[in-house]
Amino acid sequence: MATETENNYRHRLANRKRTASIFYAVCVGAVILALVMLVALLYSVISEAIAWFNLDGTSIITLLTDIPSSKAVNSGLLPAIVGTLWVMVICIFVSFTVGVSAAIYLEEYSSGSRLAELIQINIQNLAAVPSIVYGILGLSIFVTFFVWLAPGTDGKNVTAAGLTLALLIMPVVIVSSQEAIRAVPSSIREGGFALGATKWQVVWRLVLPQAMPGVLTGIILAVSRAMGEAAPLVIMGALSFVPFAPAHPLDRFTVLPIQIYVWISKPQEEFHHLAAAGIIVLLVMLLGMNAFAILLRNRLQKNQQG
Repeated sequence: MATETENNYRHRLANRKRTASIFYAVCVGAVILALVMLVALLYSVISEAIAWFNLDGTSIITLLTDIPSSKAVNSGLLPAIVGTLWVMVICIFVSFTVGVSAAIYLEEYSSGSRLAELIQINIQNLAAVPSIVYGILGLSIFVTFFVWLAPGTDGKNVTAAGLTLALLIMPVVIVSSQEAIRAVPSSIREGGFALGATKWQVVWRLVLPQAMPGVLTGIILAVSRAMGEAAPLVIMGALSFVPFAPAHPLDRFTVLPIQIYVWISKPQEEFHHLAAAGIIVLLVMLLGMNAFAILLRNRLQKNQQG
């Protein structure tokens, strides 16, 4: 009987090890496949961009400082770059302040209440809404509001676009901030209360600094999505041709994804090469913003550990 039981145990152990090995191989294969596709995509984009830089009269300086033109060699990304920066600044500011505030309320002030459960269900539903629906929402609310605020304008400005994208990424920011706040040990809160701190002082001085690295991680993921969105901005009226850089938050605008889409839609091959160069600029801007956020997050983590 003991021998039979031992044999069964060894058989089950061998099956578990075999299953673990298969699962590990599948995971490694998935990672390799993703890396191969990424490398192939980057190679295609970079090769197309190099083809544009090989044309006469083109350079990285003209690409970054010129305005769009009917000729590929004379076209640049300055209005789209400035418009993207304007929209992202507004989007990050609104989504961070509102999203983190909502997460603090849900986790620290109304946790377990029926209102919090209702809000949580709606946040989860909003996370699954297609981005184009947010464009319709931005057109219906924000554009209409700015038309009412400034009669004689069409309301399709930088601020309306930033608010629309802020709504788009708000569910991600709120959920990730909730998880970061929930991960803070309860002993930190209890220690603050034991020293006579108020609820707000505990949240502001103890909980939020501890949760900030996790909050920034969610912001990085959310902004990465917002920066590449074109559909909601097309719906709410972003221009496909802008010969000027936005000068203030109520100015008309375009962004890099829309400008790239316009160029890739043209039949001339030179514009396809130019679109690839625009993709490189968009990737560099995205990586730069992410790198800044990661450095800030790492610095906060070091300060906490120190």
